[in-house]
Formats: sequence, C-alpha cells, structure tokens
Amino acid sequence: MPLPQEFHDIAARVNNWGRWGADDEIGTLNLITDEVVRAAAATVRSGRRVPLALPLRQDGVQTGMIPGRVNPLHTMTAVNQEIFGPGTVATSDDAVTMGLQAATHWDGLTHVSHSGRLYNDRPADTITAHAGATALGIEKATPITSRGVLLDVARAHGTDLLPGGHAVTPEDLDAAEELAGTTVRSGDIALVRTGQLRHYLAGDRQAYAFPSPGLSLRTPEWFHARDVAAVANDTLTFEIFPPEVEGLWMPVHALHLVEMGMLQGQNWNLEGLAAACAEEGRYSFFLSAMAEPFVGGSGTPVAPVAVL
Repeated sequence: MPLPQEFHDIAARVNNWGRWGADDEIGTLNLITDEVVRAAAATVRSGRRVPLALPLRQDGVQTGMIPGRVNPLHTMTAVNQEIFGPGTVATSDDAVTMGLQAATHWDGLTHVSHSGRLYNDRPADTITAHAGATALGIEKATPITSRGVLLDVARAHGTDLLPGGHAVTPEDLDAAEELAGTTVRSGDIALVRTGQLRHYLAGDRQAYAFPSPGLSLRTPEWFHARDVAAVANDTLTFEIFPPEVEGLWMPVHALHLVEMGMLQGQNWNLEGLAAACAEEGRYSFFLSAMAEPFVGGSGTPVAPVAVL
C-alpha cells in the first residue's frame, strides 16, 4: 500500500535533514560528542563486561524469510599449512560468506529508502549493484561508543517475554525508563528488550522470527524528542511483525533510517545484560558497538559490549 498520511505526518515531525548540514552522512551519530563519551565513561563502576552479540554460526537466526540474508558459512582456506617449506611455522586461515545483517548488526542509513530518497534528501539511486552505497555507507559511521540505557520493556510488564503481537509504545518506553531509574538523554544509545530472543536461545528459530513484538509506529517521536543517537533491540525485524497497520511494511525502519538518520540494531542478545542490570540495580552503562567499516555497506555485523 502507498505510505499513508499518518506516516508522512510523523516523518515531518522527526525529520533531521539538513540539521547537521547538507553534506552530513552520519545522522544522529553527531549527537555522540566528546562530552557525551566522557559522561558515558563515568558510568563504569564495577568494570563488569557483558557481551551482547550472538555467535556467528551457520545455524544462526536467519530462516530464509529475508532473501539473500544468509547465515555465516565458515570455510577453512588453509589448515596447518607450512607455506614456507617443510618444518617451518604452519598457518591456518579461513574465510566467511554471510549477510552483513545476518546476526547481531546495525542497519545502516541506506538499508531502506522511501519515495526515492535516503537520509538527508539523497537519491536512492546512489546505491548501485557494483559499488553499493556510494553515499551514506556504513563505513562513514563514526566510533559508536556512548552511554547505553537498557529499556527493559518485558520486565516493566512483569514478564520475561512479551507476546508476539505486542507493539512497544511510547508508554511502554516511559515505564521501562522509570524502571531504569534514569532519563534517556541526548547522545544515548537505547537498547529495548522484549525478551523475544529467548525463543532463539531455546532453539526455536521460527518462533523467534514470527510473530514478533517490536517497536510501534509511535515510538520514533519518543526517540527523536530525547535526541537518542541509536536504538537496538532483541528481535529479528525490529518493529512489530506482522505490522500494526495492515499492509504498511517497515515504517519504523523508514522513519529511523531515512527521516532521522538514526542507526538501528537487531538480534542483540540483551538477556545477560538484563540480568546484570537487575542484579546491580542500574540500567545505564558504557556501551561500545563499533561498526565494521565495509565500504558501501548498508549494514554491518557488530559485537557490542556493555561495561557496568
């Protein structure tokens, strides 16, 4: 279906085109300033490190639902090979074929377009089959280290896992923010936990993929009002799936990536972090989530680490 007027109205309210200049290619990552990073570093108390990435494996989260997004295929290209002659030091090398968004990842600003445009009013045809993203590529992403805030929506609802049809609303984010005991502020990276990844961790890839809770069409304005630098969650599709408005596919992607210029992440493992935050009684931390600089990439694998 064509994008409805409701979408265009929200788009106008959250649009960041030109905010950081006509040539800007990093969007809301501009909000991660030196001052923001210094404040983020001050949140480290115990030094406890919590990894948030899923293992890169051939039986990963991808089920074939998304064409071309293949799980990692790992191949050994050399095994204990004495390349400098018999008795010399032997080496082993390997290679991998995978979708850049196969497992824990960031969606880049060229991952989606709408109405023929990308972030900052760039034409969608700047993405080509051979060169990929000739503008706004994931390699442009500046170092992604900031204060992270876990918005544990599932815990705020008194459950480990939201039902598949649950659209996470601004009211849900308010409740999770209250549970966190902190205010999400400019330059923060918000991590939204639904508990959906528990299906995958239990071995049920299909239940993880569909149906899925996720962010609703109303949430981009919540993140925009707080000047959040990036958002990630623990689902395959990020937004609620199937969509809350019948026939309106991926509107939250379009609002975040195209209108706001805000990276969004999927398949983040927030289970260990949720346990650690509940145990320590605090939900903010230093977060490192660097993008791999694939030139022309529309996304990137990421191995995020939260430091409490």
